[in-house]
Amino acid sequence: MIILGIETSCDETAAAVVDDSRRVRSEIVLSQLDEHRPYGGVVPEIAARAHLEHLDRLVARAMTEAQVGYAQLSAVAATAGPGLIGGVIVGATMAKSIALVHGKPFLAVNHLEAHALSARLVEDISFPYLLLLVSGGHCQLLAVEDVGRYARLGTTMDDAAGEAFDKTAKLLGLGYPGGPALERAASSGDPARYALPRPMLGRPGADFSFSGLKTAVRHAVAALPGGKASPHQAADLAASFQAAVGDVLVDRTRNGFALFRARAGLASVPLVVAGGVAANTYLRRRLQALADAEGARLHIPPQKYCTDNAAMVAWAGIERLRLGQRDGLDFAPRPRWPLDPRAA
Repeated sequence: MIILGIETSCDETAAAVVDDSRRVRSEIVLSQLDEHRPYGGVVPEIAARAHLEHLDRLVARAMTEAQVGYAQLSAVAATAGPGLIGGVIVGATMAKSIALVHGKPFLAVNHLEAHALSARLVEDISFPYLLLLVSGGHCQLLAVEDVGRYARLGTTMDDAAGEAFDKTAKLLGLGYPGGPALERAASSGDPARYALPRPMLGRPGADFSFSGLKTAVRHAVAALPGGKASPHQAADLAASFQAAVGDVLVDRTRNGFALFRARAGLASVPLVVAGGVAANTYLRRRLQALADAEGARLHIPPQKYCTDNAAMVAWAGIERLRLGQRDGLDFAPRPRWPLDPRAA
């Protein structure tokens, strides 16, 4: 199987060609950082227009670099939700058009499922496994039982971890994108300098909350002389914030292990961490220590597959096509699309 994947759910325009031997034949990602930097965050209309301007060129380049013709494709896959709906429509429409013209199956990929299966693109991981999905828009713990079978064990009650990273970085004047900037600042800071809250820590269940932590940082900055953090203060606040997030993720994921084991009746399950926040090296170390304590293997995709990319979309398409699945060209893109539709 050879599949063309397209990703346009947020601020990366991406195309990739992947085959079922886990070979990424080509992979193109165009970031929109420069377009959104003046606003300190992603502007949906700007993102959609940028996808529209660049996607056809990126798809052509991906096909050329893969040395594959459209006739050789087994299917065309695109993120069809969840995400910024303008961008999602651009990518899904492009994929439908290619599928229609060349008589290929179309696969509408759930962006969260692409993240959930991304670790299987780089190594052979058997189902079931526990997934911690941490990104700018999502923070969930899920039991991944098979392709298309997901049970949500916990979710954020308010903000996602990645959103909290970005907003905190903006409060500290660290620049955009916030997540990597905050991690760099934290590397030289004192994580014990500021006593920040650990929302939900020690509570039953596996739900998350980050809005109170973000608000605590805002109050800490407001209490500083002039209401602005110096570089040294910003580094200490970044380190304190990052440590608080690490404590929360470890605590909630530990509970997730217990819930998963009770559900699956298994003594040991792998832990997969995916999403943009999984690129944070400090959090990787914390989660590795947790996995070791739980007697579990930790699987985290390479950093380039943690952030949004089209290779994971193509791979999710391969996983679904193996099962004989395909979607109609009348599939409507979705701004919201839960992996577990049974969850509240």
